[in-house]
Amino acid sequence: MGASTTETAIRLSRLFERWAGVPVDTSSELGANGSNRRYFRLNGGGRQCIAAYNADMRENDAFLYYSREMRQRGLAVPEIYAVSEDHLCYLQQDLGDVTLYSYLSDKRRQGAGFDSATMQLYRQVLDDLVQFQTRCRDLDFRHAYPRPDFDRQSIQWDLQYFKYYFLKLLHIPFDEQRLENDFVQLEAYLLQEDCRYFMYRDFQPRNIMLLPHPDEAGRRLYYIDYQGGRRGAAQYDVASLLYSAKSEMPEVLRCELRDHYIVSLSQALAAMPSQDRPAFEPSRFRERYYAYVLVRILQAMGAYGYRGYFERKEHFLQSIPLAVANLRRVVEEHWPPFDAPHLHDVLIEMVGRYVPAQSPLPSGQLTVTVTSFSYKRGLPADDSGNGGGFVFDCRALPNPGRYTQYQTLTGRDRAVAAFLEGDPAVESFLSHAAALVRQSVKQYTERRFSHLSVAFGCTGGQHRSVYCAERMAALLRDDGGCNVRLVHREQDLQM
Repeated sequence: MGASTTETAIRLSRLFERWAGVPVDTSSELGANGSNRRYFRLNGGGRQCIAAYNADMRENDAFLYYSREMRQRGLAVPEIYAVSEDHLCYLQQDLGDVTLYSYLSDKRRQGAGFDSATMQLYRQVLDDLVQFQTRCRDLDFRHAYPRPDFDRQSIQWDLQYFKYYFLKLLHIPFDEQRLENDFVQLEAYLLQEDCRYFMYRDFQPRNIMLLPHPDEAGRRLYYIDYQGGRRGAAQYDVASLLYSAKSEMPEVLRCELRDHYIVSLSQALAAMPSQDRPAFEPSRFRERYYAYVLVRILQAMGAYGYRGYFERKEHFLQSIPLAVANLRRVVEEHWPPFDAPHLHDVLIEMVGRYVPAQSPLPSGQLTVTVTSFSYKRGLPADDSGNGGGFVFDCRALPNPGRYTQYQTLTGRDRAVAAFLEGDPAVESFLSHAAALVRQSVKQYTERRFSHLSVAFGCTGGQHRSVYCAERMAALLRDDGGCNVRLVHREQDLQM
């Protein structure tokens, strides 16, 4: 089981003090998107790092081993500063907050998109990918997590993930046995390729850090979240990058960058000693490329279905129609030459009739997530992936929870609302909070931001925070101009 927020903070603070020789001055939790790991930015005595807690020791060991080996091979990955004795906590180099994804998002807001500077960055990323794939071929994959190879079992997991968390959730009809037969055909076709490269596994724009200025080695690009790496085919990581759903890269640029990668890989292999050099045929790479695009998109859609429909994380829901658009291009224009007619028919049916069960928000429209929570369980995670927003502390307000008649009620009950709504302190608090939030809503809308987080916390997350969140959500709905999502975390209630 994972540690509580307080236990985690204490453990990471002790590890920081052991490394830095000074106590932590400030600590802020960072979002982890699709991961169960928890990340914090710690500062103290002029030193700063990213601290991580993960209850999965095997996953941690894979990350720590890869980090050490990759740095020895001259690859741009974070330095590991300290590791706890049980390997559940570690400190790593802070590479800032700008990812290739956020850089691209800013470019779009400026009307630039995939301009020459962005394309040059992507070419550098693909050159770096070649170095990961070739320099790490000889790693000890006994450290890999959860498997040493992207083999038949790994592919089966991905395809089952898609079947159960997307097809079945959206009630797409299919014949179970025929679909399984076609999955076997796809697996066999994929594994005909050379699968002895290092496969990063999650090589996508959110895992590529962009420093504001080159470091001492002259590098601006750094790479994170490679703990799922294993042996596999070179095509998979290229597909992960170029078909990342929210990147919305035009197809002509995908083809241009794919061809740049093929040249870069050819050059890197030609420079290797002949006895270590794998055979590489660009025509064969292209022939099997779209099969890897297909399996990567299906894996991603399984994740979007699970994280979006089950865990209610909005930015995963927003990725689904973009992934469907990518899948449509593959099944209609680039279907790989293997025998899987039922799979093809199912996917054609799916992309032709797909309507999200919970439709993502209109493009360009701001969503404000208003959350109530208990400070006992820590600050709520920002599941939009954007970070930031407001956290208002309601604990200075009168507390209905101290009175027996309100203890079984919540801030949504009329009696509790009547207790709070006439109090001058409550009205003043909400008036000031509303002024701040409205100002940000106006600015965010003008700048075409997609998400704003507003959270209200109290001791138990039952009365004051719930009442204030309800009031804020109602006010924003009355104002109009944005989508409002209301979450009462401690009651497991989402509206």
